[in-house]
Amino acid sequence: MGTLSGKNITKTYGKDTVLKNVNIDIETGKIYGLIGRNGAGKTTLLSILTAQNPTTEGTVTLDGQPVWENEESLSHICYSREISQVTMFGPNTLKVKDYLSTGKAFYKNWDDDYAKELVKLFNINPKKKVSKLSKGMLSAVTIIIALASKADITILDEPVAGLDVVAREQFYKLVIEEYAQTGRTFIISTHIIEEAASLFEKVIIIDNGEIILTENTEELLARAYRVSGETEAVDLAVEGFKVYHPESIGRNKVVTVLAEEPVAGFGEDVQVEPVALQNLFYAMCVDERKEA
Repeated sequence: MGTLSGKNITKTYGKDTVLKNVNIDIETGKIYGLIGRNGAGKTTLLSILTAQNPTTEGTVTLDGQPVWENEESLSHICYSREISQVTMFGPNTLKVKDYLSTGKAFYKNWDDDYAKELVKLFNINPKKKVSKLSKGMLSAVTIIIALASKADITILDEPVAGLDVVAREQFYKLVIEEYAQTGRTFIISTHIIEEAASLFEKVIIIDNGEIILTENTEELLARAYRVSGETEAVDLAVEGFKVYHPESIGRNKVVTVLAEEPVAGFGEDVQVEPVALQNLFYAMCVDERKEA
């Protein structure tokens, strides 16, 4: 399977521009983490990449072929998002098993045995109506459909939102196992960054409708530092580096630095610590204007 490519994607709703000239390449056989604040454009981007939403400008292709209204391209992609408990006509009375049957009909590589195994693992009653499911069970059903689809490119939008810690760990383990066995491509959009960080081979950070970074997670964190100490010493140590989110505490200062490549040292007068993905994301995306 080739690359899923978005070129110059712009999406506007009336006067609001939700995505601004976004370029993205999703390569085969990798686990991507898509992170961004609420309203940054994550769900809009995912819905455009999977042809559930048209672009205002720009194109999306899979292996060079357009994705929009192209059944062949779409048969390789699963976009799993939370199932709605309410329809236009009232409560969603469909049962879990109805959704699994739809999955079987829709995805050409659907694995029925795997779906049943996952239903047991997450302790879900397939005869239960969707309107009667807890938040955690709803999340579990969307995860089951995504994994059992066996789609070459599987996209999960906030899959762990309703899950408790135990179920979230189960989910991460399932993704790693499935990835190891099949080499499927996964894109996982999540707010719960830190516990999922080790899962992501590549991280995509989206802020205010623009992709500000796409990089191998390990390599990214290898060049990120938290530098602290007396203000003058810190300013001197980080001169010439890309600095995010400076914070002053009395005579001291803390900054997050993203270097072009790993750095041997910043001098003896400052403390230097590694930065976790969540903290780096926060430092890069925090709205300085609101804090000023």
